Amino acid sequence: MHELFNRFYQKDVRRVLRNEATRAENYLWEHLKNKKLGFKFRRQHGIDSFVVDFYCSEKRLAIELDGSQHFTSEGKTHDEERSRIIEGYEIKVIRFTNDEVINNTNSVISRIKQILAIQPARPTQYI
Repeated sequence: MHELFNRFYQKDVRRVLRNEATRAENYLWEHLKNKKLGFKFRRQHGIDSFVVDFYCSEKRLAIELDGSQHFTSEGKTHDEERSRIIEGYEIKVIRFTNDEVINNTNSVISRIKQILAIQPARPTQYI
């Protein structure tokens, strides 16, 4: 199997994305880091040729935050294809808008907790 996570050639891209995180990404990170929801999350984690905003390896959960570029027809098509590929690795992808994270934080955190509670642990072939 090819290298699935955090490919070496993506290292600089992932670092730049972490250093230039959006306000919503920084805000949600404050709620996810240090196992505040009971599970370890990583920021700007590489999966296949993509970099997801947040990833919980134990629960195979990717969280994506969408800004305005995601609401164009091209953006929506790209996001659907990207999610389809990632979900092909048995990783659940959930999306929130930046506005949801900033203005409805409690409901976003509640939704993440609900999914963590029902999402099975990752299969051994991806360990």
